[in-house]
Amino acid sequence: MLLSTTLVLAFSSLVALFPAAIAPELSGVLGVSSATIGLQVSLIFAGAMLTSLVGGPLTRRLGPCRTSQLSLALLGGGAAMMAMPTLPTFALASLVAGLGYGMTNPSASVLLVRFTPPERRGLIFSLKQSGVPLGGVIAGASAPVLALVVGWQAGLLLLSAIALLGIVALQWRRESWDDQRDPDTSWLATPFSGLDVVWRQRSLRYVALLSLCFSAIQLSVSAFTVALLVEDLDFGLVEAGLVMSGVQVTGVVGRIGWGEIGDRLGDRLMALAIIACTTAVAALLVATMTPAWPKWLVIVLLGLLSFSSLGWNGVFLAEITQLAPPHRIADAAGGCLVFTYGGVLLGLPMVTFLHSVVGDYTSVFAILAGISVAGLWLIHQARRARCMDRVS
Repeated sequence: MLLSTTLVLAFSSLVALFPAAIAPELSGVLGVSSATIGLQVSLIFAGAMLTSLVGGPLTRRLGPCRTSQLSLALLGGGAAMMAMPTLPTFALASLVAGLGYGMTNPSASVLLVRFTPPERRGLIFSLKQSGVPLGGVIAGASAPVLALVVGWQAGLLLLSAIALLGIVALQWRRESWDDQRDPDTSWLATPFSGLDVVWRQRSLRYVALLSLCFSAIQLSVSAFTVALLVEDLDFGLVEAGLVMSGVQVTGVVGRIGWGEIGDRLGDRLMALAIIACTTAVAALLVATMTPAWPKWLVIVLLGLLSFSSLGWNGVFLAEITQLAPPHRIADAAGGCLVFTYGGVLLGLPMVTFLHSVVGDYTSVFAILAGISVAGLWLIHQARRARCMDRVS
């Protein structure tokens, strides 16, 4: 179950970041800047916001396994549509893939809570969330090579074939994983039920807003790493793709490590505060980079930034399962993820705009440090609200 949910999430991340990993190549084909290609990730998360709104009731209606299969179908279909070299089709394909992306976490949360003891959820959710940087590793390592060897369009069609294989592989677990589904659930009647759960409970509200800040930082780092290295620091395209894979590996390690730290501390909000501090320091250091820096030092600092800025998700989702009412976990997860994906939707256009103003990527990383500091304040508020919720 853990392997399946992790691989589904890894595939969704692979589809989301595949174009960003070959942004300089796609920019010439589509006639736009490489920074504009990065906005494609925002379109994916716009679609993810829509399905997150109904993620809870949809999972109850279909079951978590069937919901995961539907997610893969939309992701694979979106990847196939991206292979058509026109900007409108590329934008629509990103939205379709995003609809699939948004279904992954509510369904996985239902399964993980069902089979995981509460005191180990930080580690287990972090292991599952390691699928996101794992997808980035695969995108960074494979996308530039596929673009040069067989062409970027063939690479996207290969993703569609992988999605089909995943749907078939999940079918053998459907009967046991979907045995608690309620086919009479009306999943479109109350599309804002998850948001209502989150906003009514103050601790969940602050944690959701925190995820907005953290996701803006995370996807900015993931989406613009290759462009930063190629355009600002004089790396080659394949070389930059390999560096992207390397720093994403540190993100995988970070997710697992932070999950274990959160469980051992017994206070996952404290773990999130440490992550915020580390991210702020690392982002400020990246903002000072120049082409004269040794490449090994550039890689080390990007790895540190990835270790923290990509490491928070599992701790965050595990905290949601602790704060949410037991019978509304999928709704709370979906509601919180609307804010998470909203951070991507707002963050990437902001970085793109700042890049157009200042002319380089390194300068805007100082802004990411400021966003991380804002996250510290939200963590403080969430801790106070959590204490008050327990008293009440």
